[in-house]
Amino acid sequence: MRWALVRVCLAVTVMVVAAFAVPLGAAVQQMARDRAFTGAERQAATIGPVLTVTTDRGQVEKAVASTQPGAESGMAVHMPRDPYGAPDSGWDIGEGRAPASDVAAVRDNGQVSRAAVRGGWVVLQPTALGAGRMAVVEVFVPQDAVGEGVATAWLVLGAVAAALLLGSVAVADRLGVRVVRPAERLARAAHELGEGRLAARVVAGGPAELRAAGVAFNSMADQVVALLEAERELAADLSHRLRTPLTVLRLNAASLGDGQAAEQTRAAVEQLEREVDTIIRTAREQRPRTSAAQGGEIPGCDAVEVIRERMEFWSALAEDEGREARLAGVAEPVRLPVARAELTACLDAMLGNVFRHTPLGAAFAVDVHRGEDAVIVMVSDAGGGIAEPDAALSRGNDGERQGSTGLGLDIVRRLAESTGGDVSVGRSVLGGAEIRVRFLRDARQADARAQGRARGRRRAGAQSPPSAGAPSKGAAARAHRARSGAGEEPASAAGSAGAAASGSAARRGRRRAARP
Repeated sequence: MRWALVRVCLAVTVMVVAAFAVPLGAAVQQMARDRAFTGAERQAATIGPVLTVTTDRGQVEKAVASTQPGAESGMAVHMPRDPYGAPDSGWDIGEGRAPASDVAAVRDNGQVSRAAVRGGWVVLQPTALGAGRMAVVEVFVPQDAVGEGVATAWLVLGAVAAALLLGSVAVADRLGVRVVRPAERLARAAHELGEGRLAARVVAGGPAELRAAGVAFNSMADQVVALLEAERELAADLSHRLRTPLTVLRLNAASLGDGQAAEQTRAAVEQLEREVDTIIRTAREQRPRTSAAQGGEIPGCDAVEVIRERMEFWSALAEDEGREARLAGVAEPVRLPVARAELTACLDAMLGNVFRHTPLGAAFAVDVHRGEDAVIVMVSDAGGGIAEPDAALSRGNDGERQGSTGLGLDIVRRLAESTGGDVSVGRSVLGGAEIRVRFLRDARQADARAQGRARGRRRAGAQSPPSAGAPSKGAAARAHRARSGAGEEPASAAGSAGAAASGSAARRGRRRAARP
């Protein structure tokens, strides 16, 4: 917009300069021409009194030589012939340049005339001698004299035009800055707000329309913050409602006695209580965790350590169900730019789905592959696979998928995309589903790619991921794990392990009851 204003102002100034400078230059040129011819006529008029007094050739030659044009061989006098045949008539003084026909025409009509000759112009002025006789005084006007001062005038006009153009560009640029800078501030604040920086505000300035837009933007940002705050409070309130049934579960678990199933149930209930407390605290934080782009540090953890810990937990349940569990690629530690709790929730979501959606005895495996800039975690099973991978990765469940809330793999996808990675669903070598999760290892590169992915989704019109200030991925994952503990889709150690442990205990009870 700034350069557009400059171009418009420049075009208008050029038209104004052309409208005034060209006619003014032409007028200056005409004035110089008239000045040269007027001076020549005045020089010719100085010979008139001499011719009126005397026609003596010597006297006339002296008079011609006394003038400036005469001294420069620029004046001539053409005397008429005496009608009575006097021998001293019909002579010419000086170097004549005008054609004889032009001289005769001036002598006949008695009017001043101008004629173009080689090297310039001549002014022919008649002078009456009496008895109907007419002498003609010729004054030569060089071409340089006709255009004297014109070039200087054009240079002055050009300088004035250039100054006007530069002035108009400077004025237009200042006007453009006054309009563009508030617009740039507004656009920058909108981008920051879109990237999750909820503290972004704009200083209203510029024209009235932009000031109104800035005030409206600030009002919108305040409303967004208020809505997110209300959402966090609602999440905290809803999570608090789980305390009563959790208390009942804890009391019932304490009365189960000894045994592996009882210990697993009590551990799951304790974990679920801790997760609910974490959800409440996180939801009510005044300053949610932000990304590295906002000046904070992205938390990190050793992915191999977390994977070993979760596989040790799930392997006990796999043994009860007769499942073969395999772990590969965990010989050396590898650090990822994600929080430990969120990576734990991610693994529990994938492994919990294996136990819930595959038949008893179906094997599963977890493989870790390291790259120079990325780490790939693959969870595969020997179940029936996933018929609709795109639907499995979408968030939420409209009721068509029984036994699923549609949040488990969405938590996995969001965590991977927060590092700039991705998630894909395919067919594993075991014959079932394979969930391939790619994490980027560089925190700065991960944050830049995550922001680029978010901007791409906004341009495509898709729903953008939660921004900073909204309930974080960890809060969403913990909420999902809380729901899993309440009997929905397993997404964490609390929910998934609790459901799986309960199922294992029930199956062991049925086997003991069936014994003779």
